[in-house]
Amino acid sequence: MSSEALTSIPLTSLPRLSQGKVRDLFSLPDNHTLLFVTSDRISAYDVILKNGVSSKGVILTLLSAEFFKVLSSRIPGLKHHFIGLGPLSASNIVTAEEQQMLRGRSMTVRRLKIFPIEAIVRGYVTGSAWLEYQKSQTIHGIEQVPGLSQCQQLPQPIYTPSTKAELGEKDINISPAEARKIVGDKYASRIEDLAIACYKAGAAYAEERGIIIADTKFEFGLDEETDEIYLVDEVLTPDSSRFWSKADYEVGREQDSFDKQVLRNWLTSNGLKGKPDVQMPPEVVEKIKGRYLELFERLTGNTLEDALKGL
Repeated sequence: MSSEALTSIPLTSLPRLSQGKVRDLFSLPDNHTLLFVTSDRISAYDVILKNGVSSKGVILTLLSAEFFKVLSSRIPGLKHHFIGLGPLSASNIVTAEEQQMLRGRSMTVRRLKIFPIEAIVRGYVTGSAWLEYQKSQTIHGIEQVPGLSQCQQLPQPIYTPSTKAELGEKDINISPAEARKIVGDKYASRIEDLAIACYKAGAAYAEERGIIIADTKFEFGLDEETDEIYLVDEVLTPDSSRFWSKADYEVGREQDSFDKQVLRNWLTSNGLKGKPDVQMPPEVVEKIKGRYLELFERLTGNTLEDALKGL
């Protein structure tokens, strides 16, 4: 695998529909499916860094694919957009060079109408939730039990949605009631129930492997023909979740994370939080990559090289 980070996706055989902070979305010929391609770009505080982290897109894609299978096996009736890794019937759709570039970092998914919210679920009080709790004993405006300490587990996981901002804009924390206004009464409760069920199932799976999932964000889409809700986007990756080592976990302090916290800490300590055109030094890039790879191996029981065999 190349040691260089792939920060742009040079795919010309398919029409590009959109480009997000990390992923590019392409239309497939059947009009019912899409190609979801994950670059090595990395963002923090809603800003994309100038340089990327090599292999990151592969780690996120293969970890998402694993968790789609895990959640389907543990949540009866769960529907998701994942169909398979890579573009199906690739020889007829993309060139050999493009196929090699897409290896391990692309998946074919169902084309759905995406609900415009981030379905965040928190199992522990940390990050922005901890800052709010210290001021008001609330999280996203939801009253919490008194006396919680930093990074303490909540009595029950809570649903704390946010807006889904356009590229270049910032997500805004909202209450479940505000999310209900956005997605409508017909779907709001189902999205909340599915998000919490997915968190609980994913957290149980991770805990069996010595990992705590402190919080995560899911996205959901609608099949307008069947009126069914699907789990979409990435699932339980270090870009979308906070992961801690169960063995090292200690209430009352910030935890050492297997996720983007390494980058957030570096940006904050250097006065670069939220600033554009920031380039990470090599040591920060390598530390992030090392954390992502270790998490992948602990959650899947596989090295990235072995996971790529046969793709």
